[in-house]
Amino acid sequence: MSTYTLILAGGKGTRLWPLSREDYPKQFYNIFNRSLFQKTVERALLFSKPDEILVVTNERYKFRVLDDLEEMGVEVPKENILMEPAARNTLPAIYFGVKSIIDNGSNPGDSVAVLPSDHYIEPDEAYRKAFENANRISKRFLVTFGIQPSKPHTGYGYIKPGERIDSEAFKVEKFVEKPELEKAKEYVTSGYLWNSGMFMFGLDLFVEECKLHQPDVVDAFKLPIKEAYSVLPEVSVDYGIMEKTDKAAVVKLNSFWSDVGSFDSLYEIFEKDEAGNAIRGECVALEAKNNLVYGGRLTAIIGVEDLVVVDTKDAVLVCKKNDSQRVKEVVEILKQKNDKRAEVHRTAYRPWGSYTVLEENQFYKIKRLTVKPKKRLSLQKHYHRSEHWVVVKGTAKVTVDGEEKLLRNGESTFIPAGAIHRLENPGRIPLEVIEVQIGEYLDENDIERFEDDFERV
Repeated sequence: MSTYTLILAGGKGTRLWPLSREDYPKQFYNIFNRSLFQKTVERALLFSKPDEILVVTNERYKFRVLDDLEEMGVEVPKENILMEPAARNTLPAIYFGVKSIIDNGSNPGDSVAVLPSDHYIEPDEAYRKAFENANRISKRFLVTFGIQPSKPHTGYGYIKPGERIDSEAFKVEKFVEKPELEKAKEYVTSGYLWNSGMFMFGLDLFVEECKLHQPDVVDAFKLPIKEAYSVLPEVSVDYGIMEKTDKAAVVKLNSFWSDVGSFDSLYEIFEKDEAGNAIRGECVALEAKNNLVYGGRLTAIIGVEDLVVVDTKDAVLVCKKNDSQRVKEVVEILKQKNDKRAEVHRTAYRPWGSYTVLEENQFYKIKRLTVKPKKRLSLQKHYHRSEHWVVVKGTAKVTVDGEEKLLRNGESTFIPAGAIHRLENPGRIPLEVIEVQIGEYLDENDIERFEDDFERV
């Protein structure tokens, strides 16, 4: 019998803005020397082979998933990277994955672990034992994992364990939404557990419970996938199944766990200095205590306590730690203003590499392009801007209106507006190019693609 792992990797991660943006959410951000997604894959490999791992994401993050897997040297089959046409919460995402496993020939008795890709967990021996215990009862119960609370927390849901199943597992008596502080204190002293959002199901049992409690979801997936997502309800697996089934069980997980849902959570994870400051980057701290500083530039803090200071070059966040949950309100304000900084960093990642905006004004924009070895941009043209390319590292193969030439460091070329062009890295080292755009309209949507190795529109 096989144990599959289904990784949910479609979240936008707005609560860690400005580190996390919709175009590059927290599960792919390199916070811990590996991304949270990569750390999730490492945990998946404890119980599943690479071809038993599935990832549910969307077109926007497809190449982030593929790049992270390639960097790890983990060969998950491409058909195991499932693209949701629209976000419909966790139940449709999980059913999509479970149905794909079954359709591809699972065996009776096979199970699946469901892991969010944006959690931080230390996979110690307690973690391994908890999943082994959950797998043992997953043919009879839909298992969730409960975290022993370290303190009252208003940012997590809670689970009340009920009747004991065995020494390690309990039936779920009830689920509770995120409480006010006084209720949270009461839950902690009454033996409630934090709801981790991780699950273990027997495949057949999960489908049976979906048919019983969410037949609309099951029926929708009988349609082609795009049609299915046009009629699917938006429903979480907790509300849609776990709170309705009489087969919900909880296994205690005693490993360190965080959903990394705020900068407060990051502060708890990071190492601190003798004054309680958690610092990532270059910082001078004078008479400052218990602060989180995450900076791309030299940051100085003097005489302050319990602050979050985050600098990403195009945005700076300063707030009290206990107000960090309100960051998503900032994102909403930026969206209402159509401010792209809600979604995109100065550095944006593409399947061929990345670009960083160095400077921009109304009529010009300067970028640094980094093209991976043996990769190339789409064959394209722009209607409203011309471009100058200057090679600063590597060798560039440039095509302009059918004419090809090689450019080496220090050499340049000009692409007039309307010219069909392409940039390629034929070499074995990353290619770096400075691009100067000049025109009256410089948005990224001024592009018409004629060919693309990555099948983008």
